[in-house]
Amino acid sequence: MNDNKLVELVREIVSEVISENTSGRVPSSTQSVSVANAISNSQTTSAEEVRDLSKINFREILSTPRPAHPEEFLEIMRTTSARLGVWRAGPRYRTETLLRFRADHAAAMDAVFSDISQELLDRLGLETFTTVCASKDEFLTRPDLGRQLSPETVAEMQSKCKRNPQVQIFFSDGLSNTAVESNIEDLLPSVMQGLKSNNIVVGTPFFIKHGRVGVMDAVTEALGAEVTVNFLGERPGLASSESLSAYMTYKGYIGAPETIRSVISNIYHGGTNPVEAGAHIADVARLMLQQKASGLDLKL
Repeated sequence: MNDNKLVELVREIVSEVISENTSGRVPSSTQSVSVANAISNSQTTSAEEVRDLSKINFREILSTPRPAHPEEFLEIMRTTSARLGVWRAGPRYRTETLLRFRADHAAAMDAVFSDISQELLDRLGLETFTTVCASKDEFLTRPDLGRQLSPETVAEMQSKCKRNPQVQIFFSDGLSNTAVESNIEDLLPSVMQGLKSNNIVVGTPFFIKHGRVGVMDAVTEALGAEVTVNFLGERPGLASSESLSAYMTYKGYIGAPETIRSVISNIYHGGTNPVEAGAHIADVARLMLQQKASGLDLKL
C-alpha cells in the first residue's frame, strides 16, 4: 500500500468515526477539511535536531504535577538512578518517559554488541589479544570459551609482555565495550601511577577481546604474575551502560574458585569515580602483595 492510498484509508476511517459521533449526520465540509489538515500536518517533517535523551540529567527533572514538597522530592531523586516521579497520561507512560526507557534500552544493547575503538587502544598503546571465541555470538552463548586463551595467543602474549611482574593489569570487553571506552583513559593512568608510587613492578597493560572474568587466571599462568587485575565491562542495565569492575586475584590459576577473587565494582562517573578507583585498586594490590592473599582471605 502506497502513501496516497494509506492517507485515503485513514481519511475514510476518521470520517466514519465523526459520522457515528454526530448521530448519523453527514460530516460538514469544515470537518472534512479538518481531517485532511490533520493528516497533512502529521506528514510534515521538521529540520529541528532531535534531543539526545542520554545527555539529559533526569534526576533534575520533576515530572509529577503539583507535588506537595518539590524540593524534598528532587533531593530524593538526586540520590538514586531509579525512575521516580515519571507520572502518567491516563493509564499510560508519558511520551518522554517511554522515549527515555527506549533510549536507555538501546544504549544497553549497543554496549553489548558494539566493538571498542581500535583508535583508542592504539592511542593508549595497548596490544590486543583475543580469547578462543571466534565471534561475538559465540562469546555471548559460550561463556566458557571467553575464559580460555589458545596456545598461539599465550605464546604471543609472552613474547610481547613483561614476564613475572608483581602486578599485571589488563582490560576486557566483557558485556560492555562502552564501559571500557568511557573509563579507560582516566582509570589506566591513575592505577599505573598508584602502583609505581608504591614501587611495585607492573606488567605490560593490554586489552583482551571477548574476555570473561576467568580469563585472568589464564593470563596469570601465562605471565607468572603475583597479582592480576582484570578491568571488565559489566552487563549493562537501564540505569547505566558504563559500569566497569576490577577483579583481582593473588596467584590465581586456571580452575581457581571464585572465593579468591576480590571485586571493586560500579566504576564510572556516576558511581565510583575512575580516578579515585585507580588509586584505591593500587592500594588493594599493595595489601595483596603484603598479605599474599586475595578474596575472602584478604584483610582490608
